[in-house]
Amino acid sequence: MKKTVITILLAGMMGGLFALAAEPSGVKLPGARVSIEAIHHASIQQAIDALPAEGGEVLLPAGKFVIDEPLVITGEDVSLRGVGTATHIHNANEEGQAALMIVPEGEFDRATANNKRKYRWRVQVSDMRITGNEKSGHGIDAVWVNEIYLEGVTVSYHGGDGIHMLYCLEDARLADSLITYNKGSGVYILGNHDTVVSGTQFEENLDALQFVDGFNLTFTSNIIDDHLRNGVVLDNSMGNTISANMIEQCEGIGVVLKNNTYATIVGANIFTANRKGGVVMEDVHGTSITGNTFTIMAENAVSVDSKCRALTISGNTFADRSLGDGEFKGKVEDNVASGIVLQSASLLNINGNTFSNLSTPALTIEGKAARQVVFSNNLLINTEGGFDKLEESKVEGNHVVKGAR
Repeated sequence: MKKTVITILLAGMMGGLFALAAEPSGVKLPGARVSIEAIHHASIQQAIDALPAEGGEVLLPAGKFVIDEPLVITGEDVSLRGVGTATHIHNANEEGQAALMIVPEGEFDRATANNKRKYRWRVQVSDMRITGNEKSGHGIDAVWVNEIYLEGVTVSYHGGDGIHMLYCLEDARLADSLITYNKGSGVYILGNHDTVVSGTQFEENLDALQFVDGFNLTFTSNIIDDHLRNGVVLDNSMGNTISANMIEQCEGIGVVLKNNTYATIVGANIFTANRKGGVVMEDVHGTSITGNTFTIMAENAVSVDSKCRALTISGNTFADRSLGDGEFKGKVEDNVASGIVLQSASLLNINGNTFSNLSTPALTIEGKAARQVVFSNNLLINTEGGFDKLEESKVEGNHVVKGAR
């Protein structure tokens, strides 16, 4: 009996020693900051306000949290993190105010010149759902934040933009998120540099993304569906990559490039059933449209206006829903497809494309005759060419096949 008691005591002592070794009492990792758990505060804003000046982490629990004025983050090196969509912040404000504002402390003017802006660094928002109503403002409103990182956020039903970024110059990132049913753009970005938007789904916003007066956007591996106006709009921007996206059924245009946008590539995307066009270019320079698939695009699968210069349109497929042997998917009236529209355009290289069963010619010339165009090594299947309307151009190596099924 004594031996059994001693054994039990020794086992308990050893267990205690192991516990102490694993979790020493009273010892703190040098430099560590305690995470702030919002569940212990009267409001999420109180939890955010409890952050020290050097920043830290605020952890939100599961639950629905109704707010009627914006949550505000003014510091830097801040992480606001939930537990996924079970953390639901709902903005009940009906006076156009945002749900979450990441802004400078105190009074500021959004129109402030560059040398007087109050930039902050490194704010992360992740793993939560943020909703609003048609009278509320933006979902997330970020002003002058460098290295902002938004991940795993669902942002829906706002009266403004889902995410609104103003001059978040350096290395903004949006990843693995869901942006839906916002009255403005899903994401509106003004004045950013070096921005990545990846792995995100957009549905039924006004536009999916507007990127204005910016540099070096990478927009990749996203899905854009059923937008009320356009998919991606690049306005006065350069150095952009739009790749590996699915862009379908926009009421307007899949991708709009305009206003001195240049040094951009639109590649390896799928465009399907966008009502007003696939890629429409207005005043665009030094840009490539390559390796895309344009399916059942009723008009303007690719459109180029008279201000565009030095464009390459290569390796794309323009097609209807034909499956071979005279079969196709969908309704007969929906099985329409278009090619390239040139609006008094010039200085273009159009090569290595496939045009199959189009309802329009491969090239539709509008306005003045297109000039100084290279149209070469394209395959035209049951499709008229339209390249006889080119002037001062080089047309060679194209293969025209009629009657193929």
